[in-house]
Amino acid sequence: MTMDVIDLRNFYSQPLGVVARRLINRGIRAQWPQAKGLRVLGIGYPTPYLGLFREDSERCIAFMPAAQGVLKWPTSRPCLSTLVDEFSLPLPDAAVDRILLVHALEMSDDPAGLLREVWRILAPSGRMMAIIPNRRGVWTRTDKTPFGHGRPYSRSQITELLRQTWFTPSAWSEALFVPPIDGGWILRSAVAWERLSAAISSPFAGVHIVEATKQVYRAIPARRQRTRLIPALDPVLVPTPAPRRDEIGAP
Repeated sequence: MTMDVIDLRNFYSQPLGVVARRLINRGIRAQWPQAKGLRVLGIGYPTPYLGLFREDSERCIAFMPAAQGVLKWPTSRPCLSTLVDEFSLPLPDAAVDRILLVHALEMSDDPAGLLREVWRILAPSGRMMAIIPNRRGVWTRTDKTPFGHGRPYSRSQITELLRQTWFTPSAWSEALFVPPIDGGWILRSAVAWERLSAAISSPFAGVHIVEATKQVYRAIPARRQRTRLIPALDPVLVPTPAPRRDEIGAP
């Protein structure tokens, strides 16, 4: 089920959403420390996180699926966001160096189709990063956050999906170990939650942060076609020809 863009904006304007954005940004920045001179694209609802790359990248734009809706981004500058068909992105092949998927795969009706389109527009040396709700995480147990909507994934499910769509996972991390409780001392101690849970390798993070590379050359195994032998059989029932008039005896 796709969330409306207004609901997503409202979540990230609340204290819980602010904390979630800060913690996920830490995970993104750890894997992509800079994007100087690169072409960066966000798909889904990536605008809370694209600010990491907007200043130093060559260009930074946001594609939002038609089923979700679109909001102007950034609000005080020329618009860099647009409404798209997620299975027919308006870019040529190999046009982007970095692609960030946020609230995209779990909300898509056809995640494999979306990833194949991402593969098409990603440069051969480019990298893709996806923020995906963890199937075992606490954040997927409540629908008060966007991470509780759509389909969550386990690590093995993500790996299988990426391999089916010609990607190779290259780096993994997690975020949102803190419980999704709005307000109070829990949010104030969110960073401590993250550090402690990461140190003990807790499996209950709210999201996976997975980076993948594009498989440019993919071997296609050749299969020998098996010939099926169909025996030629004579018909069992042969129709009897009608007698000719000269063969009919006189009465």
